[in-house]
Amino acid sequence: MSKIYHITTKSEWQKAIESGSYVAPALNEEGFIHCCEDNQVDFIKEKYYANITDLVKLCIETTKLSAQFIFEWSPSLEQTFPHVYGPINVEAVEGVEEV
Repeated sequence: MSKIYHITTKSEWQKAIESGSYVAPALNEEGFIHCCEDNQVDFIKEKYYANITDLVKLCIETTKLSAQFIFEWSPSLEQTFPHVYGPINVEAVEGVEEV
């Protein structure tokens, strides 16, 4: 089993629970949902979500994803990150933690 993580707001996660899948704005804008590994969560939170409250971290089991995910290099951040190329089905989310 392999885990990846995604940061979002509680309200966006609640919408996902109601609809059955989570769709971040990046999916429509860039074609994938940005995720990270556990050791990258704090970095991502500080860089992109520093002034946002009410955040949660989705713990995603990759073997349960219905969409494809790929680890890809980010030249701007000089690290490799997992990208999910479709909606994240709620069944793949095994845990939700406040961050």
